[in-house]
Amino acid sequence: MMLVDEGFKLVSIDASDKMLKHALKARWDKRKDTKYDEWIIEEANWETLPRDIESFLPGTKFDAVICLGNSFAHLLDEYGDQRMQKMCLRNFAECLKPGGLLFIDHRNYDAMIDSGATPGHSIYYNCKYPVDIKTSVLVVGGKAQLVALDYCITTDDTSNEKSEFRLCYFPHKLEKFTKMLDEAFDNRAIHKIYADFKPLNEVKVPSFYIHVLEKARD
Repeated sequence: MMLVDEGFKLVSIDASDKMLKHALKARWDKRKDTKYDEWIIEEANWETLPRDIESFLPGTKFDAVICLGNSFAHLLDEYGDQRMQKMCLRNFAECLKPGGLLFIDHRNYDAMIDSGATPGHSIYYNCKYPVDIKTSVLVVGGKAQLVALDYCITTDDTSNEKSEFRLCYFPHKLEKFTKMLDEAFDNRAIHKIYADFKPLNEVKVPSFYIHVLEKARD
């Protein structure tokens, strides 16, 4: 929504009915603001993204594709060779105009695998309640295949009421994910990497790595 507020024309997609309903409600709540009239919200899947977009915006290519908040790590490696993840990254690249930008991130899974703990700070949200995160790493054949984060949030100081839930992710390591991204753009993109949105050398143990790729112009 911040992008709409700043005057960008935005297309939001999700494969989850629940998340689409959240977005549609947010747009409805802003219905008196004319900027939100052009906010397009549609169902689409990363695995079939170019075809899905063609169904509601024929012939459209984008100035930018944004996949932040560790979203991509929700796509697990069901075949053991990351073929679906690689295909989705190629789909992102295909949806861009020449010179278009891909913004994509992932948690610092290198540190999480090595230490068995999750960096305590977050660059995306601040929770006013105490948060405890237990980190579990599933290793198959000597390789980390899944990271599970068990959250426990104390939501009421007086009654000690807690909210508990688990999120599971594929643990993208920086070197391998960097290579996958470069290959998705045929090794022709300008690729910059940031640590918590800062230069890599400024953050010793970042929570997130953010990749920005500029698609070749020819």
